[in-house]
Amino acid sequence: MGTYVTAEEAVSVIKSEDRVFIQTAAATPQELVKAMTARAHELRNVELVSLHTEGDAPYAKDELSESFIINAFFVGANIRKAVQSGRANYVPIFLSEVPRLFTRGIMPLDIALVHVSPPDKHGFCSLGVSVDSAQAAVHTAKTVIAQVNRNMPRTHGDGLIHVRNINYLVEVNDPLPEFPPHPLTDIEKEIGKHVASIVEDGACLQMGIGAIPDAVLALLGNHKNLGIHTEMFSDGIIPLVEAGVINGEEKKVHPGKIVGSFIMGSRKLYDFVDDNPLLVMLGSDYVNDTAVMRRNAKMTAINSAIEVDLTGQVCADSIGIKQYSGVGGQMDFIRGASLSPNGKPIIALPSQTRRGESRIVPILKSGASVVTTRAHVHYIATEYGIRFLYGKNTRQRAELMIEIAHPDHRETLSKEAHDRFGSNMFAMR
Repeated sequence: MGTYVTAEEAVSVIKSEDRVFIQTAAATPQELVKAMTARAHELRNVELVSLHTEGDAPYAKDELSESFIINAFFVGANIRKAVQSGRANYVPIFLSEVPRLFTRGIMPLDIALVHVSPPDKHGFCSLGVSVDSAQAAVHTAKTVIAQVNRNMPRTHGDGLIHVRNINYLVEVNDPLPEFPPHPLTDIEKEIGKHVASIVEDGACLQMGIGAIPDAVLALLGNHKNLGIHTEMFSDGIIPLVEAGVINGEEKKVHPGKIVGSFIMGSRKLYDFVDDNPLLVMLGSDYVNDTAVMRRNAKMTAINSAIEVDLTGQVCADSIGIKQYSGVGGQMDFIRGASLSPNGKPIIALPSQTRRGESRIVPILKSGASVVTTRAHVHYIATEYGIRFLYGKNTRQRAELMIEIAHPDHRETLSKEAHDRFGSNMFAMR
């Protein structure tokens, strides 16, 4: 049976050379992180592994480099500068495979720092808004330390952990980080309109957080029988669930249920998922498994990119050599949707940056990483339209990509394409 202690007492078991897991996103256990970091002067070479975390990351300070080694599976804003400067490290990996690092002993865990709901009358706590890789972490770590918070929603699915499997419990009463929807720009609305135009009734959706997914969801009010099977979701689904548009009736996997792996949104979203039997929160090794999601017909995956070249290569996690985010689940869902009966994998992005640089480029920036290969790409959307690249040769792809580039850049892109593909560039249809 777990013991209730202070945060300082709980993290006192962390030793130099330990590998410590920190839970994801809105479930980041901030009190435990602060208490651990306060022991930096006593610790050396503690390896910290995580997906993207929210809140402060005090362990990423330059002066603590001898105390904490950071190995991140996804780069969030709180460690981005540390990764780009070389202070912290990035591990390229599909989200579907992160749990296997723990379960197969590739990265055995000494400590798991997690954030859970209070135990129910049967003694079960919930991992709440982050099951993803946390499920595997709590099942394999030698020591589990849980921040217990009455503000953590209790979610259904595989995120339950009994107090007897938690070594130390620390009570807190802190609000979860919130990510309320922002007003949509005209560009985001246009992209949303193009993407929504190819979403079919009965489709099963995967989307992330952000303006473009919200813009798409806002335009699906007249659709019927939509389902959700996604690594994460935010507030945008709530109106569609309440209107009966999202009901999961045509899903083959978990029919009638909303399937997710982690959640980020407002307090309204956290209240919506709390003890809601419509929701099933599962590990990312299952949710992001292409063999699972492809069983749902019309799987429609909506993902973003930093830049895309004229042949369809998608860079979604770096700006040149500078690591910006991570591979995440994009390739899992792009591939899963392409294998689904009548599935639609979609990459959606604005045509240019805020500084007016084209995000459709002749070639990716030097050092840029390819997250989704051109062989996997089907649909690309900008505010100027949506184009289907699958089955098209590189010349045809270049023509289609130029059509949805920003008008200010089309002439330059056409010249680059002509130089690359020759004078018969636009001859084939």
